Amino acid sequence: MFMNINSLLKTVDDLVWGLPLIVLILLVGFFLTVRLRGLQIRRLPLAIRNLISDESAGEEGEVSGFGALCTALSATIGTGNIVGVATAIVAGGPGALFWMVMAAVLGTVTKYAECLLAIKFRVVAEDGHILGGPFYYIERGMGKNWKWLGKLFAFFGIGAGVLGIGTFTQINGITSAVNNFFDPENQWSINLLGREYSWTVIIAGIILTLCVALVLIGGLQRIAGVAQVLVPFMAATYITAAALILIFHFKEIPAAFVTIVQSAFGLRAAAGGALGAMLLAMQKGVARGIFSNEAGLGSAPIAAAAVQTDEPASQGLVSMLGTVIDTVIICTMTGLTIVITGTWNIGLEGVNVTTKAFQIGLPFAPAVSSFILMCCLVCFAFTTILGWDYYSEKCLEYLTNGNQKAVKIYRRIYILCILAAPFMTVSAVWTIADIFNGLMAIPNLIAIIALSGVVAAETKQYLKKIDGKA
Repeated sequence: MFMNINSLLKTVDDLVWGLPLIVLILLVGFFLTVRLRGLQIRRLPLAIRNLISDESAGEEGEVSGFGALCTALSATIGTGNIVGVATAIVAGGPGALFWMVMAAVLGTVTKYAECLLAIKFRVVAEDGHILGGPFYYIERGMGKNWKWLGKLFAFFGIGAGVLGIGTFTQINGITSAVNNFFDPENQWSINLLGREYSWTVIIAGIILTLCVALVLIGGLQRIAGVAQVLVPFMAATYITAAALILIFHFKEIPAAFVTIVQSAFGLRAAAGGALGAMLLAMQKGVARGIFSNEAGLGSAPIAAAAVQTDEPASQGLVSMLGTVIDTVIICTMTGLTIVITGTWNIGLEGVNVTTKAFQIGLPFAPAVSSFILMCCLVCFAFTTILGWDYYSEKCLEYLTNGNQKAVKIYRRIYILCILAAPFMTVSAVWTIADIFNGLMAIPNLIAIIALSGVVAAETKQYLKKIDGKA
């Protein structure tokens, strides 16, 4: 039965993440890059300055610009940075990393545009809290006749949260890492649903479920508060560990780059298979890249909409830093460690690929390296779970016209899915996540293209004011 389900999911995944969607994502990023004249590169220093000086402060909003960025990063920096990169390279070869970064460079300006639009078209509810995201800039920016498209996005967003990127993939990655560290031989196991599971998986799943439930009760403020503490700490720890691997193997970095580029264009494939190898690397790289940084997905704008700002373009610049940090920096470092240590083609799967890379690359005992990665993965995935609950609750709120009873019921279902997630298979988990990610991206990308004129006008007005102050 599991084989049939996996086969069906793979067929749907190949249909959703076919060449048309990959081309659409890249073209939207390229189109915005041209229209905004390379904004993501030219104005990167301004984005950093806005983040540090908090120039986004304003009267409306619930959280600071830094808080919104950390909330968005809490949802984006997750298992995709550790497990997702590994699965992409195993399935598509080292070239998948090249396409992941290329998609991120273009996706940075897409993230800018969607977060700008979220603030531009946000609304204030009767109780004073902020409502915003793709569904609102579709409805208010494109017009009432397009409300169905906003509802479609919201439906896919709920699915992505409760069945994909928000629950199953994160918990599966956490429990796998905990199990690999504490009980790699599955000596302490129990039979459930016809399969053997280690007690470490069950215990870790229960503890995480309780921790998530305690935080979610506090809403956005508590999520943002936890994110502002955990996100900088976990990112710094992981980057330091990956940097150590690269430092100790710096002589192998040039060869790794050559391997990545050759694989990206199918130059390492057997005769006649170059095009197929390139398309596979592109598909896996772009899909996992979008899974990791969520540029074009429409999730980050939901957090950005709650920022205390009067300048949509200013927070758009701050928000786009999330893609830079997530993929251009963290995913690239993960991918390089995997390629340099050669753990992508030795028959390992999921988190085991990155764990082995850390064990080989770090100058510590294997147990110490595994423990460092396990701690990073637990923090990454935990904050992603929190961020995606917020995203999917806002999607449900839009679909039900603010029905808080439905939101509370959904929150309980979300927590139950976290409890059930450890018992899903790795391949099924990631395939489901890919499908919902792709379905979310389609209505959001349509809206970004349709409203690109608004983005260009807002950007021009803001930069003229900023340059006038200089």
